[in-house]
Amino acid sequence: MTALLAFIRLTRPLFLFGGFAGVALGAAVAAGAGSRLDVATYLWAQALVTAFQLMVHYANDYFDREGDANAQRTPWSGGSGVLPSGALPARVALVAALVCAALGLAAALRFILAGDAAAGLLGLAIFALAWSYSGPPLRLAARGLGEIDTALVVAVLVPAASYAAFTGRVDAALASAVAAPAAAMFAMMLCVELPDAGADLAAAKRTLVVRWGPARTWQVVAAVTALAIATAIAEALRLRPGGALALLPAAGAAAALVRRCLFDPRPASIAFWGVASYATMTAGLAAAYAWAAAGR
Repeated sequence: MTALLAFIRLTRPLFLFGGFAGVALGAAVAAGAGSRLDVATYLWAQALVTAFQLMVHYANDYFDREGDANAQRTPWSGGSGVLPSGALPARVALVAALVCAALGLAAALRFILAGDAAAGLLGLAIFALAWSYSGPPLRLAARGLGEIDTALVVAVLVPAASYAAFTGRVDAALASAVAAPAAAMFAMMLCVELPDAGADLAAAKRTLVVRWGPARTWQVVAAVTALAIATAIAEALRLRPGGALALLPAAGAAAALVRRCLFDPRPASIAFWGVASYATMTAGLAAAYAWAAAGR
């Protein structure tokens, strides 16, 4: 039971919500574009995304385990803490990452063989960029590129793969849907890196927070978050009058995050509200698109 609980902690299931919200957003946009949704395709798209997301969780803990040993851990940053504590051997995380990579690649291959090359190729792109976040040889997170990489994968490619699973293509209909989530995800990555800044600096992990310092990071997070929520509300209103109601939780989370960045910049609190802002914004946009599709 101790090993099982440690593995669940290593998995960090709370962070899986972002993948579920992204798939829901892509499916809702596809429905709004006139595509028919079916359960089997939805489950395959979710399986592809979740497999690669779990791969990243395990790989991050494995490749960042030395730096995470000195991190000020919060529920949203510093890794799971399982490997530095010795609760599980490090090889468990590596093997789990490789198994999940294989499962995700199998799902991508299934889409290709079923004639949906767009979804399959997007799955391959998710794999390559997600692995490169902390895995060799690129290790983008240590080069100040991990934040952009994550925003591209989670907020753009994940909804795009879901959209393509139902439409067989990627087109301009998706662009306006992912703009706000991409900005919110970029801000979220800065938020969750703030508590780790000292440990990352000591481990020579040159994240943007390490490069910019806290003061500049607070300013960037506040500006990007304000832009993201304004963009999301405008998109929801464009879809259907009253669509912005689905973004009320996101507006509250964004306001709380901006206020803390400007007046009460505690790293753990900023990390929490950064995660909440992205999650509620993506879920709210998915709901707005679904409501607009239902009204047609």
